[in-house]
Amino acid sequence: MGRWGITMPLVGTSVLEHRELVTELAGLGYTDIWSAETTGHDAFTPLALAAQWSPEVRLGTAIAPVYTRGPATLAMQAATLAEVSQNRFVLGIGSSSPAIVQAWNAMSFDEPFKRTRDTLRFLKMALNGEKVSREFDTFTVKGFKLERPPAEHLPIMLAALRPNMLRLAAKEADGAITNWLGADDVPRVREELGDAELAARIFVCPTEDVDAARALGRMLISSYLTVPAYAAFHEWLGRGEALRPMQEAWAAGDRKAANKAVPDEVVDQLIVHGSVDHCRAQVARYQANGVDTPIIALLPTGADQFDLVRALAP
Repeated sequence: MGRWGITMPLVGTSVLEHRELVTELAGLGYTDIWSAETTGHDAFTPLALAAQWSPEVRLGTAIAPVYTRGPATLAMQAATLAEVSQNRFVLGIGSSSPAIVQAWNAMSFDEPFKRTRDTLRFLKMALNGEKVSREFDTFTVKGFKLERPPAEHLPIMLAALRPNMLRLAAKEADGAITNWLGADDVPRVREELGDAELAARIFVCPTEDVDAARALGRMLISSYLTVPAYAAFHEWLGRGEALRPMQEAWAAGDRKAANKAVPDEVVDQLIVHGSVDHCRAQVARYQANGVDTPIIALLPTGADQFDLVRALAP
């Protein structure tokens, strides 16, 4: 059936509480654990722990921003994860967003495409054990060499939404990680990416309370799809007109109106909700349409999250 991933740590839960669940994942049919990095746990520490709790699952960052760590530090963290996981680690990198980079980390969010490209090129050299002295377009590295480069090839995947980044991922990386797309959007993304691995974080809300699921979905969509990169992504996917009232209300500072303006059909396209069996089947649709690695991002429903992860196993 291919790969089947889960996003961890789960929302509102301590990293250390995940140990028992992580030991079960491979037996349940999960092949991957992917982390995220916003305002909760960092992207690397939970995976270092999971590597000790499960000797089988693949581990990946989705994603580590290319601005918030220096290139050399990012290379060292990736090499360390490869070592402690016995080469089961995939480094997912991306530009992140102005809020994370500028507002929270006090860094300039300049030329995100070039910064991501340059970081990818540096990492490929450094993780291969090369001594790097090179002037890239967005930074310069002088004389860096990893003391302990990975023993095997360490895959690097790019967070990619639109054609330029998808093509870069296809040409120079080991695949692409995407986010906030519907199952029927996958062929459009796949057309630009070609045959490289495509991982997709899929928001899953296992509840038959349709109103509650849509209310949570509208809140998340109005928060994320007003970010310029995501707005442009959905314009490219053909949702520009459907999302314009939401974006205009958000730009005017009226968040309640922005939430209300998200159409139900858009929520239903971007948030998987319903019974556990229905949700599992919908995630499988992403696979059928071209996603190699679906990554479930479990949204809170009030039910026990660990039990839901078990129930959503393939």
